[in-house]
Amino acid sequence: MTSKPLPPLSTIGILGSGQLGRMLATAAAEMGFRTQIYCPEENAPAFQVANDVTVAAYDDADALEAFANTIDVATYEFENVPEAAVRQIANSVPVRPDADALAVAQDRLSEKRFMARIGVATAKYAAVESASDLTAAVNETGLPGILKTRRMGYDGKGQTTVTKDSDHKELFSALREMPSILEERISFERELSIIIARGMNGDIAAYDPAENDHRDHILWHSHVPGSIPAGQASEARDIAERIVEALDYVGVMGVEFFAKPDGHLLVNEIAPRVHNSGHWTQDAADTSQFEQHIRAVVGWPLAAPTRHSNVAMENLIGDDVFSWDVIASEPGAHLHLYGKRDARAGRKMGHVNRISKKTG
Repeated sequence: MTSKPLPPLSTIGILGSGQLGRMLATAAAEMGFRTQIYCPEENAPAFQVANDVTVAAYDDADALEAFANTIDVATYEFENVPEAAVRQIANSVPVRPDADALAVAQDRLSEKRFMARIGVATAKYAAVESASDLTAAVNETGLPGILKTRRMGYDGKGQTTVTKDSDHKELFSALREMPSILEERISFERELSIIIARGMNGDIAAYDPAENDHRDHILWHSHVPGSIPAGQASEARDIAERIVEALDYVGVMGVEFFAKPDGHLLVNEIAPRVHNSGHWTQDAADTSQFEQHIRAVVGWPLAAPTRHSNVAMENLIGDDVFSWDVIASEPGAHLHLYGKRDARAGRKMGHVNRISKKTG
């Protein structure tokens, strides 16, 4: 395997076929690269823009080997790709970010323990393997708390609130008795996130942090610059840098934070990939997070993450997408649709970036 920068017309393999894979493939094409998608689903959003597609299970060793033999480097668009699949591909071609970073990010308990090792603050937490563990965990974290499955789950899925009136056995059964983690529920002033990239040579590029609003546990709006104090923004960058350095990370990462009323930051979670709260970079920064990730993965120099405009990103969730014609006529609005056919409740169908003159 080579660590030299890949030339245009090289093929990037992307594990996963959703909107993030779609936007990665589009960015790669603009830089002269070919892309091949690997996923178990058929007729997925990324298929519409990729050069080639492999439809196979993530545990199909023969299909993974054949896929690896047709690409020059691999990456992934979501953190629930099985670690074993990434490690198999890495026997043939580089995978960036690597399987070690994936292993940390896809297990909430491993992620919390990693943060503790490098001195990054998080909410109080305790491992839960049984209903009796949950009872003991409550004494460690206090109430109310959030019980989450250690693996899988996103946008509010795979989690439930624990209160003093909760039946611990019922709650654990509701999560199908999967290995879980109980987290202290944080009272916060704001939620923010930062998109950070690290190149193969160790260079780092961090974007301005976004202030985020959620609706029904799903990201709804990201505002940049938002109302984030300068000192808090600087601290968020420092923490994100510490994380990518400790992981010897290559690629783009999203780091989510809670800002407590006293100003202290707690890391909520990391995403070893491009991130929904970084979609604003497509229209309000010199370099989008998608181009930046491709640059890192193929070994090119990172580009400037400079923001040139203020921006409000809004996710179009479910029926929101049917307002596309109104948005398309709105001055300053940049519409991005994902090519999904069914506008189900809670499903991300697209987003819009509304840009304005930079003021901060």
